[in-house]
Amino acid sequence: MNNKIRKNPRVFVVYSLIDVLQNNRKPKECINRYGRYLNKKDRAMFQEIFYGVLRNTLYLEWILRRYLPKPEKTRKSTLYNLMAGLYQAIYMRVPDWAVVNETVDVEKHSGRNPSLVNGVLRNFLRSGHIPSPEGSLEERLAILTSHPVWLIRRWSERFGMEETERLVRANNEIPPLVLRVNLMRHSRDYIMKDLLKKGIKAEYTKYSPAGLKILPPYDFRDIEGMIGRVFIQDEASQLISYLLDVREGMRILDACAAPGGKTTHIAEITGDRATIFAVDLHPDRLKRLKENILKGGYRSVGIVQGDVNSITWDKGFDRILLDSPCSSLGVIRRNPDLKYKYKGPYEIERFKQKQLQLLLNVSNHLCEGGVLVYSVCSFEPEETTEVIDEFLHKRKDFYIIDRMDKFKEFFDKDGYFFTFPHRDNMDGFFAVRLSRR
Repeated sequence: MNNKIRKNPRVFVVYSLIDVLQNNRKPKECINRYGRYLNKKDRAMFQEIFYGVLRNTLYLEWILRRYLPKPEKTRKSTLYNLMAGLYQAIYMRVPDWAVVNETVDVEKHSGRNPSLVNGVLRNFLRSGHIPSPEGSLEERLAILTSHPVWLIRRWSERFGMEETERLVRANNEIPPLVLRVNLMRHSRDYIMKDLLKKGIKAEYTKYSPAGLKILPPYDFRDIEGMIGRVFIQDEASQLISYLLDVREGMRILDACAAPGGKTTHIAEITGDRATIFAVDLHPDRLKRLKENILKGGYRSVGIVQGDVNSITWDKGFDRILLDSPCSSLGVIRRNPDLKYKYKGPYEIERFKQKQLQLLLNVSNHLCEGGVLVYSVCSFEPEETTEVIDEFLHKRKDFYIIDRMDKFKEFFDKDGYFFTFPHRDNMDGFFAVRLSRR
């Protein structure tokens, strides 16, 4: 990689957008891949433009359609470069001359049409305003917040239009960075003081007794060096482990464990004095699980590679966590590319049968009187209440346990646990506590 490209975060933005929107890579992979070439200031710029374009992709495309005669035939690298330029002009208050010059310069490295980029941006900046979208309320909100219209309509039918607008706008906000302190090693106070020494301010999470919410500005690389003493995990995700009500001496199954956030948390809650089996099918994810267990120094966790649907066990478990694969639509604010991944509700339905089958299979290994927590980072009915309804219809020996008092504000009357970005400033999660007669 030559020095000219190495020092240009805007070039990396284009590469990253291609990786995510065309090649289905995860945004975090791009941050790790390209961010290592950049200094602190340029890395921050790279992340801001990259995530900013991802959060506003549909809106920026809508604007470009007014200035590009055939956007669908425009080279993707050029299209994404133009979107990055528009984002800087609209949201970052970059001077007009700098937007044009920098974006044209990027096009010389990553695209093939600097004259087109120059003309489009100059025409946009010369116009001096952005018109308002037309159409129904759902269609306008879809464009302005870069959410597919089918998702806006779906949520408005369920939550109402006013709450849907709050939800989608929360999805477009920069989420807080939340840490889970390894309380086996340090108290929250100790980590708080350690962060302050690094110039990083934090505050206690409201519900999780292990959580710290990091306040901007901060250098993420300072926190990376603390992994093992802390783990990056949203507060909603931390609460799932507490729903299991685990204690030392228990035999525990984490059925879809990697990358290990909840596994390691369960080990900490039990003082590393339980017997925990962490199962995952995928070798690359298991590698991250092993790394997290090693960094945290846990001895109670045994790693099992395989399909949890077909693994046989010599005896049952006191506790089972099934944090099932899902659409992840509850964590859009952390993964804005998810807004564009699904083309309609039929794609969410396909998760349902897999989730139900997983639940039916792992439930066979729960001891009588034990607790099984089913959770997903989604609040879509197909993946949440409908899965549980069908499961309870098939398994008459299971029932929903009453809500936990210390988290009662997140449980509804039926015993279902929900968190939402716009209501709780947490990731969107669903969980239910089940037991066996």
